[in-house]
Amino acid sequence: MDRIEAMKAFVAVVNEGSFTKAADKLGTSNQLVSKYVAQLEEHLGVRLFNRTTRKVHLTEAGMQCVHQSRDILERINDMEGDLGELMNQAQGLLHISAPVSFAIMHLAPLIRDFKRANPAVGIDIQVNDRKVDVVEEGFDVALRIGQLKSSSLIAKKIVPIKLVLCASPEYLELHGTPEHPRDLIPEHYLRYSYMDSGQAKSPLLDALKQSTRERSSGVASNNGDILVSAAIAGEGYALQPTFMVGGAIKSGQLTVILKEFQPEPLGLYVVYPHRKLLATKLRVFIDFLSHYYGEVPYWDDYEDSSSA
Repeated sequence: MDRIEAMKAFVAVVNEGSFTKAADKLGTSNQLVSKYVAQLEEHLGVRLFNRTTRKVHLTEAGMQCVHQSRDILERINDMEGDLGELMNQAQGLLHISAPVSFAIMHLAPLIRDFKRANPAVGIDIQVNDRKVDVVEEGFDVALRIGQLKSSSLIAKKIVPIKLVLCASPEYLELHGTPEHPRDLIPEHYLRYSYMDSGQAKSPLLDALKQSTRERSSGVASNNGDILVSAAIAGEGYALQPTFMVGGAIKSGQLTVILKEFQPEPLGLYVVYPHRKLLATKLRVFIDFLSHYYGEVPYWDDYEDSSSA
């Protein structure tokens, strides 16, 4: 049995969802794909799929096997690339997941500069604020903002992400500038739905959580841009990262309040599956990203002369 071809057939069936589509993808026959998968099952002594007339479903053993098979095939591709003519050049398609607002505001220049340095690497960016499953959804790497908990993935911190509570000058003129978190008006809190609940405790965060429990009206959203726009319009106050509000603070549209109660920074992390051998394209991207924004990111270069 050619175990490499058998693994390729097995992974293709998983990716395509059927033996027929896998055969089309590989440019071979349905019968040969079925033969390879059957040989692999016999060799491993486990059933990899539960088959029905319309669909195939991975067994528990199949779920474990597909991760290892993908890893082995990627290592083989890396080995072939390292021994080929382009051994020193990153190449291939890089699948990236990134938070919506950060990607829109700050990722485009990085991708532009990365592509100039690595023209043989293709980029596919999917933006989403939910926590994607890097392995199951086929991503090479994900950018995440928060305080990451332990997992089976590798996480490398890129830069700190400062959080500031801010409101418009018009709002503060109308409602006054709070001097302590207890002075905040609960129904004016513009709440981000995905705010990390695992942050270290602080008087400000405790007050905001209490506001969430007490308020009878207000605004909440899973998109920070909406909340920033609402804050600029004078509809309330928002706790947002400086990469989103730094420009508005610098232009005077927003003012930082309760600065002395500012919570501990979050972090921008690059997250990727645990592999001993990283694909060249992924290793090069991680190295590039690690140095791109510097120790103090440019979005923190703002002056807030009116901050309280």
